[in-house]
Amino acid sequence: MCERHGNTHSQLSSLSRRGFLKSSSATAVSVALPAGLAAALGATDAAAATTLKATHGAGLCNLGIFLAKKRELAKADGVELDFVVTPTTTDVVTLFGSGQVDISVIPYSNFLTLVDAGAPVRMVAGAGVEGCILIGRDGIKTAADLKGKTIGTFQADTLEVLPYDYLKKAGMSFKDVKMAYFNTSPELAAAFINGGIDAVCHIEPYATQCLTSRKGATVLTDGRDVYGRNYADCVLAARIPLIEKNPQAIKAVIKAMFVAQSQAEKDPAAALKDTVGTYYKTSLEAATLAQSKQPVMIDQRHNAKFFAERGQSMMEMGYVKKPMPASALDWSLIEQVIKENKPLYDSLRLKAA
Repeated sequence: MCERHGNTHSQLSSLSRRGFLKSSSATAVSVALPAGLAAALGATDAAAATTLKATHGAGLCNLGIFLAKKRELAKADGVELDFVVTPTTTDVVTLFGSGQVDISVIPYSNFLTLVDAGAPVRMVAGAGVEGCILIGRDGIKTAADLKGKTIGTFQADTLEVLPYDYLKKAGMSFKDVKMAYFNTSPELAAAFINGGIDAVCHIEPYATQCLTSRKGATVLTDGRDVYGRNYADCVLAARIPLIEKNPQAIKAVIKAMFVAQSQAEKDPAAALKDTVGTYYKTSLEAATLAQSKQPVMIDQRHNAKFFAERGQSMMEMGYVKKPMPASALDWSLIEQVIKENKPLYDSLRLKAA
């Protein structure tokens, strides 16, 4: 954990994310075939499939890609997901930005920093909405109560942008508080639960764990009073070279995540059973309580304005130098998937259209 005051921030290479989980197995070296060729061959075995290397986070916003991986939902379309081990929380940005992985479920904030730094990446779909929650200890019930207090979160994260915007709405700034930055979700949650910090901005299912494990804790904002309903947290981004060379593979992943969303909406208990323990280091009970607070939502075309506005917040925070270009958002592939899978899309509870 490191502490900073005001809005002085580190360089892109040190940006971190909420506890990216390590895989228990080493990353395999894969030879990828074009999706069209894989389909022609029938994609009957792993050798015939396109393998996409991916990174992810630890929150419920990743549930769609976790289910896609766990249940092999893209395999029928000739694509397999290979989750890459991330030794530290900063590595996911470095791996994706440098092209060592193909796609990533990534916080919109980290995506914006990569775009601003010139990385060849584009947002192609959403992942999860809401679920960013600012919680205060006993006695902290308003923004004014945070003056002089310590807020724990992750640097350059959606979970740092929310308290910034929350305080700004109340006529305050980071100069009025002390910011403490952590590296992993369990570490951040433990710091609040054990009394090491006064407030915490965390993601589900860890936010619910924080709220229920510290007596007198109060939710200051769940983001909806600041941003409105169905605001974005994590998104699905892809490397531009992959978009240009193998759009079918990305479409297969988007479709798989739509299927995962449908499955999670219809049977949330089974979705958590398949992911708690493997991906979520919290109890099944805590995850169950938290699930409704951060649902899977793959179609987030409605959030284009939100992304642009959060880019402005990040400019004010010193993380990016220029507004988000419209070209950073590429909805062409998700629109194709929707058109080609209309019954699936129509069955979804949460969608932009």
